[in-house]
Amino acid sequence: MSNLLKGIGASAGIAIAKAYRLEEPELKIEKTDVADKVAEKARFEQAIEKSKSELEKIKEHANRELGKDKAEIFAAHLLVLSDPELLNPVVDRINTEAVNAEFAMKETADMFVSMFESMDNEYMKERAADIRDVTKRVIAHLLGVQIPNPSLISEEVVIIAEDLTPSDTAQLNRQFVLGFTTDIGGRTSHSAIMARSMEIPAVVGTKHATEKIENDVMVIVDGLDGDVIINPTSEEIAHYEDKKAKYESQKAEWAKLVNEPTVSKDGHHVELAANIGTPNDVKGVLENGGEAVGLYRTEFLYMGRDQLPTEDEQFDAYKTVLERMEGKPVVVRTLDIGGDKELPYLNLPKEMNPFLGFRAIRLCLEEQDIFRTQLRALLRASSFGNLKIMFPMIATVTEFREAKAILLEEKEKLVANGTKVSDSIEIGIMVEIPSTAVMADTFAKEVDFFSIGTNDLIQYTMAADRMNERVSYLYQPYNPAILRLISMVIDAAHKEGKWAGMCGEMAGDPIAIPLLLGLGLDEFSMSATSILPARTQIKGLSKEQAQGIKETVLSMTTTEEVVAFVKETFNVQ
Repeated sequence: MSNLLKGIGASAGIAIAKAYRLEEPELKIEKTDVADKVAEKARFEQAIEKSKSELEKIKEHANRELGKDKAEIFAAHLLVLSDPELLNPVVDRINTEAVNAEFAMKETADMFVSMFESMDNEYMKERAADIRDVTKRVIAHLLGVQIPNPSLISEEVVIIAEDLTPSDTAQLNRQFVLGFTTDIGGRTSHSAIMARSMEIPAVVGTKHATEKIENDVMVIVDGLDGDVIINPTSEEIAHYEDKKAKYESQKAEWAKLVNEPTVSKDGHHVELAANIGTPNDVKGVLENGGEAVGLYRTEFLYMGRDQLPTEDEQFDAYKTVLERMEGKPVVVRTLDIGGDKELPYLNLPKEMNPFLGFRAIRLCLEEQDIFRTQLRALLRASSFGNLKIMFPMIATVTEFREAKAILLEEKEKLVANGTKVSDSIEIGIMVEIPSTAVMADTFAKEVDFFSIGTNDLIQYTMAADRMNERVSYLYQPYNPAILRLISMVIDAAHKEGKWAGMCGEMAGDPIAIPLLLGLGLDEFSMSATSILPARTQIKGLSKEQAQGIKETVLSMTTTEEVVAFVKETFNVQ
């Protein structure tokens, strides 16, 4: 009998496949005496070889899918597995103490980890992390416990996890991972955003996926309606195969608009752009008819690795995106780390409330070496396309001026050294803090553009953590308070002859689109898969009619009133 879990449809589409539980196994190690030391050493050697074989495959996948820099992490792990300084003491311990290999390995590894971590040297601290990761893999083999790794998956599956980190999601092999479902998260969690950019159907926030779904059980993930069906009947599989075919047919209809401009039925043009995380995402932008990249989240260059990316690594990534977009605008957001996006190798102190803490531009203005390296890479890449640079988490005009001054300093130095730098780089800010929206008229005199980051603007305005399911009812994109702030920002930009875009998830929301068109938004940036449905919707809307409801909507009292009014007025389902 099938079992239904309700969650949040985070990425559209239907996936039908076996479940693959992605979870950290519990490694219980007990000290035992061994009678046959030769057999125990052979068992240890076998675990080492298995681990090497796995790491080679992971390294190849990382090199192919994520680039050489990501693959270097696993090259370092392979070196650890060949290091006699680590391996010989384990063998010596088996010989002299007649103990089991997993106990000998753990004791030896713990000694090295403790020693390296106590050193005041970043390289040695990184080595400690390598040893910890590698020995966990070897011990898992000795215990007969499987360590799941998405890059090793070689058959069609649906991933089941409590949550997925951005780097977990980035390593999913789209050929075999047909979809995923998680216990926690919402439409704006990073795993959901990555799923949409990779076009993998996803349902998040089910609360019970890991509790209810066993390995290898058949699962249907319905990212359209937020349903997960466990152990479906043959009738249910047939129903969802049909639903999947209809969705694919709908996508084929949308695809006919891939080379069309985005024009309302009364002739008003807006720009539909895409949010991306890696250079590989550009393919999806172009295939879905994106007219620009409205948000390049550069933090993914910094994540899933053991050290900061070099200037050249960053330059290559930015240059690749700019060239592939062939002159179409690319808005690059400078490093936005903090909140739920951590870089362990920076060793930043834990904060009581990281979303309101030392993050994004605040970190960059203090850690200027990191910031200047990124800005130089961007400036060097600027001559290869249509670059716009955007600073995140700006709360005051002073912060913007400081960030812009650093950018201009680096530009001056590069030009003085004979490096070619574009003269037409627009410099803007993300509007995600209420103070900035309130002061938009002042900011508009100094910035070249605004991009409204509604994911954070909503949570800060409503004082409701968007990752906290207990207050998720307050995550209200259509609340009149949010709409008034958005209206203030757009009006302020237009008064100064500047443009205003939106890069939050709201930009691709079918209920929000008529509202945003009426408020005068110039650029809508969304997941690539949302572009063609949005273009279809806008082609059926009248800008004049949408503008006509602006005052009515802004004077409403509740979210529910706004939603009901939009659905009735514009026939939105």
